[in-house]
Amino acid sequence: MDAEPSVKKTDMTSESPRFVVGSTMRHVLVMTGTAAAGLIAIFIVDLVSLLYISWLHDPSLTAGVGLATVVMFFTVSINVGLMIPIGALVSRSLGARRPDDARRLATSCSILMAAVAALVSLIILPLLPLILGTMGARDEAYEVAKSFLWIALPTNVLMAIGMAFSTVLRAAGDAKRSMYASLSVAAVTVVLDPILIFGLGLKANGAALTINIARVAYVYVAFLYLTRAHHLLAPPDWTSIAGDARSFFSIAIPAILTNIAAPIANAFFMGVMAQFGDQAIAASAIIDRVTPVSFAGVFALAGAIGPVLGQNWGAQRYDRMKQTLKDALIFTVAYVGSMWLILFLVRVPISQAFNAPPATAEIVQFFCQLSGFIWFFVSLVFVANASFNNLGYPLLSTFFNWGRATLGMIPFAYFGAQIGGPKGALLGIGAGSVVFGIAAVITAFWTIRRLERQAVRAV
Repeated sequence: MDAEPSVKKTDMTSESPRFVVGSTMRHVLVMTGTAAAGLIAIFIVDLVSLLYISWLHDPSLTAGVGLATVVMFFTVSINVGLMIPIGALVSRSLGARRPDDARRLATSCSILMAAVAALVSLIILPLLPLILGTMGARDEAYEVAKSFLWIALPTNVLMAIGMAFSTVLRAAGDAKRSMYASLSVAAVTVVLDPILIFGLGLKANGAALTINIARVAYVYVAFLYLTRAHHLLAPPDWTSIAGDARSFFSIAIPAILTNIAAPIANAFFMGVMAQFGDQAIAASAIIDRVTPVSFAGVFALAGAIGPVLGQNWGAQRYDRMKQTLKDALIFTVAYVGSMWLILFLVRVPISQAFNAPPATAEIVQFFCQLSGFIWFFVSLVFVANASFNNLGYPLLSTFFNWGRATLGMIPFAYFGAQIGGPKGALLGIGAGSVVFGIAAVITAFWTIRRLERQAVRAV
């Protein structure tokens, strides 16, 4: 690592940080586009696995894998929360032209993220009977989900390390290599899933094993890019790790609290659907896999604008921070509208691809008709939360995410299900997101104006 050319180190100091110059819209589009490609690769792992499982024509298997992925969504959401301080701290140091600090923080934060991810798996595994039972898992679906998670959860630490390295690459403005690292996950899945699920007859357990192997590839590729192209990792220094822990967790804890709102709400929603039987659970599982792939651009946008905002905050370019947020909203309108139209047009082929029985197909197709209404307002919360997390207001992110996931979802989904069944529950989710989405965006612009006023007073 130390033998890398010193040019990289000098360039990082002498050149202007990438995001403080040039078109903010271009930065938003490039970072979001490459991040979306990487995220789609990760989300396709779940989608393809569930698709293959559905071809076994056993609703209990589909329901079991769906329940397992809800639990895994919880662990990944914690990982995403742990990514946020890495992106914020490293990009801010690079924006302020402190490459040595950026290198130290990248190393310390990656190690801290791995430690937390390992602890999360150790806590969840013995609690699986309680968790799955609370979600409505029964009989064969319960056994499938439990076995799947005992195979896949122990490698959550590898997923965390890969995500940490990808975040550092994005913080340095290298969205392309971050994307390539994520694409390695999809490449492994496409090759191994059919071999393990069908060829070796491992069914759901084969899909879980594929996830583990894909995570190993993710870490390996991301590590090579980070060390060879950027020299942004240093030998671990336990004194530095202890010193950086406070900055890391001051952002990570509220970010994690923010992010786990969604999987907890998803688990509640799965419980609501469970009262309508395995076909409704299977429909919810299909929706949960189709949604991230379809709206990966929104997930990517939330992570992509963080480094842009962070570097410009470090450079005190508040005008560019405001414009970045405006550009993100323009992208959201165009992207969600486009995906809504696409899902509406392919709603029948989607349900057919999963061999969905009539009741399952009806729910999935209804979601496709309603998806844009639901996800436009959810996307507004995502964009605002990215601003809060990267600009020193993580508690606001926690407030809006939990507000949407509790007051904005639970009563609406519950009473919607009582009135209109599974379709009513879906409609309730969309209705409950409207107020929180609008309020979150207004507050995001207010926080930037406040930071600008504080900077003026300091001068």
